[in-house]
Amino acid sequence: MINIITRGDEVHGVTYTAAKMTSMVIVTHGIRVPQVLEGDNRIFDDEDAHGLMIPYNDALIISLLVHYINVKRVVIDPCSSVNIILLRVVNEMQAKDNVIPKTWSLSGFDNSSVVTKGEVVLVTFAEGVVKETKFQVIDAYMAYNIILGRPWIHDMDVVPSTLHQVIKFPSHWGIRQIQGDQQALRSINSMVIANTIANNADAK
Repeated sequence: MINIITRGDEVHGVTYTAAKMTSMVIVTHGIRVPQVLEGDNRIFDDEDAHGLMIPYNDALIISLLVHYINVKRVVIDPCSSVNIILLRVVNEMQAKDNVIPKTWSLSGFDNSSVVTKGEVVLVTFAEGVVKETKFQVIDAYMAYNIILGRPWIHDMDVVPSTLHQVIKFPSHWGIRQIQGDQQALRSINSMVIANTIANNADAK
């Protein structure tokens, strides 16, 4: 079981008003040099939080088109140093032949670990922004189908806000955003609680 996604109640790396200008990045000798562009208004305000179910302390869960398939229960996790996908999901995508056998040990915050089955590069489609994304493949029980960690977040230039339950990122057509799915998360939590109760009952 992977435990790297159930972290605290803060908005990871995002102030209430995010930077108004940034976007294009120039890489020179391994140094990331931002080039300021006009019109980048990745600002979070009360309008972004309109309609949220309160009170809440929810992780940021979205749906995303991956390998031409709409995948639900995708968690945006700035605490994760890798992108993770379940082997079951890879099989459902009929992309198992694309998996490159590589073994890594991934550790969670409680030092538990899981050994990967390999890695696979899949295309993600986010509001017109297309990225080839490397995933570590695991065969384990997890309530989420995919974890998108810092590699995807940084490659997409995403600014996430758990407070507003939204991610924002630049595109050729201006700033795009994807809203979080609180209902999906609460369904996951209900399922986890039900499984825990059932397991405890079986143990008695």
